[in-house]
Amino acid sequence: MALVEYAPSQWFNTIGTHEPVCHLKPGDVVRTRTVDAGGADHRGETVAGRPNPMTGPFHVEGAEPGDALVMHLIGIRPDRGTGWTRNILAGDVLDPDYLQGLPVPSPAIAVWDVDTSAGLVRVSDGEALPWQSMDPMIGCFGVAPAGGEAISTATPGPHGGNMDYRGWRDGVTALFPVSVPGALLYLGDVHALQGDGEIVGTGIEISAEVEFSVDVVKNQSLRWPRGYNDTDIFVAGSASRATKF
Repeated sequence: MALVEYAPSQWFNTIGTHEPVCHLKPGDVVRTRTVDAGGADHRGETVAGRPNPMTGPFHVEGAEPGDALVMHLIGIRPDRGTGWTRNILAGDVLDPDYLQGLPVPSPAIAVWDVDTSAGLVRVSDGEALPWQSMDPMIGCFGVAPAGGEAISTATPGPHGGNMDYRGWRDGVTALFPVSVPGALLYLGDVHALQGDGEIVGTGIEISAEVEFSVDVVKNQSLRWPRGYNDTDIFVAGSASRATKF
């Protein structure tokens, strides 16, 4: 077991078989940084392109197709004083016919103040609005899919990806189906706070320091990412609109 500190200098907008940034052993703990969904880092400087630039990939020794990669989320810590959301509902939240004739505001970005020491957030131009407690989570993370495929970080799937579930927070253990040697783990798209769904198409998007550990369970076939904590076990599944159940 070792502590690995990785300061990223490149990011990826697809999850696939890119060259690994470092090699890990089961039990290793990683401390690294992520940029926000728009590519801005902890200084607020744009260093990567959209969508959801990923830190990684991390190669985990011993992980082979048919195994499960285990990732324990130790700490997710937003690391700057502002975050952002969109100001209107995402285009696929409501039936388009419902919007006919309704006044719809022009799309814009809402900036949030983030007090990282107190763990609080508030819309920066809404002095009358109360501060709210942060509940940091990872919106997009996962492992490389099979067959050399590279999947956009805007998309979820059996490999993980852009799942945007608020349950991916500190103390949760995630398991992913391994499809390529080394698994090739990516992470990014941290939210300082998000509701049960991304109804405006974002959480409070922010850069972060993330600490996690990795492990491998041999011959543990999974169809979808799984997670568990002290009280719950869950599965993260997704499908296209064309899928029939």
